[in-house]
Amino acid sequence: MAKTSRIPGFYKLSPEERLRIVADFAGLTDEEVALLKNTGSLELTLADRMIENVIGVMHIPLGVAVNFLINGRDYMVPMAIEEPSVVAAASNAARIARVKGGFQASTTKPIMIGQIQLVKVPDPYGARYTILAHKDEILEKANEQDPILVKLGGGAKDLEVRVIDTDVGPMVITHLLVDVKDAMGANAVNTMAEAVAPMIEKLTGGKVYLRIVSNLAVYRLARARAVFDKEALGGEEAVEGIIYAYNFAKSDPFRCATHNKGIMNGIIAVALATGNDTRALESGAHAYAARTGKYQPLTTWEVNEDGDLVGTIEIPLAVGIIGGATRSNPLARVCLKILGVKTASELAEVMASVGLAQNLAALRALATEGIQRGHMKLHARNIAIMAGATGRLIDEVARRMVEERKIRIDRAKEILEELLKEK
Repeated sequence: MAKTSRIPGFYKLSPEERLRIVADFAGLTDEEVALLKNTGSLELTLADRMIENVIGVMHIPLGVAVNFLINGRDYMVPMAIEEPSVVAAASNAARIARVKGGFQASTTKPIMIGQIQLVKVPDPYGARYTILAHKDEILEKANEQDPILVKLGGGAKDLEVRVIDTDVGPMVITHLLVDVKDAMGANAVNTMAEAVAPMIEKLTGGKVYLRIVSNLAVYRLARARAVFDKEALGGEEAVEGIIYAYNFAKSDPFRCATHNKGIMNGIIAVALATGNDTRALESGAHAYAARTGKYQPLTTWEVNEDGDLVGTIEIPLAVGIIGGATRSNPLARVCLKILGVKTASELAEVMASVGLAQNLAALRALATEGIQRGHMKLHARNIAIMAGATGRLIDEVARRMVEERKIRIDRAKEILEELLKEK
């Protein structure tokens, strides 16, 4: 009988029943099924309520970056990531930053944008005027949707209205500006946008289609700055190399994409550990980097009068410490406790600082020893594990591959076989 992925009512089954079907479809061994059943701190019944068609839980290494001094306060920063060297690099860069006082960080208000798309209006600029003229009524309607948020000092605060040209004619785009306080805010913003859509249609005679949050959170920015001592970095030549590397990224989108990816290595690892929406953060960051029409670095690097390196970062960070997976995932709650942040703004300040540290570490490695030396030393352990090494053999196989500069699965297997014969 031919295999098929057309399974009516699959979503109605229990995770165990789904797993049996998947195991049969994919020919999973008992050992592989057991791995999927190993859910750790996240119970299967809870996971089944978080997303659809659950069959197990995916585990990612969770580390802690140390040495972070931000606004005069020490932090231990949980980071969930599968890529080697990221946690170590962030910790090392944070150690260097401490020489000159650590990181200074700040945020703007947690304002999110809800977009309401209006079409089929003969006078788009007249419609824009009408919407702005009824701003107070629209904001009042939006705020009726979340009285608790309003009571906490948040809620819809203002409107923007733009007319944009498209291939299917002009569109009138209303931006509902909402202070979401300590939440990421997508649900609250979407609810408000949907509530005011009929009012906008009635006022203008047009047709509303999309009513949804924007992940380009240009009013919800996090900034961080740090001074890195030139001697701690390796001297004037190291500083010069970092400046050249930064200007390469500033002038070339192919380099800049990887430059910004390195920044997001740190930010996304913290986001994942704390149960925040990594996809929203990635899309917002890269869109912000291209907001001028040219894709640019999210960081800046300069040399001060003492010859020290000064780094800054500005990035939209729509993160929360309430709602969503930040509360439903017990491990995310533990990570937030380790971090000790009290507000979403404080979490964003930590993330921005980690992103700046991560960028410094990458630029320094590129400009001095090359990225591979430290990275591949850690990557070699993963290759050794893939080759079948266990226990102390993992480190020995990795060490020999690094010495030979042959970090490949075939060489790892050869070394492992040699070591096992020596026993």
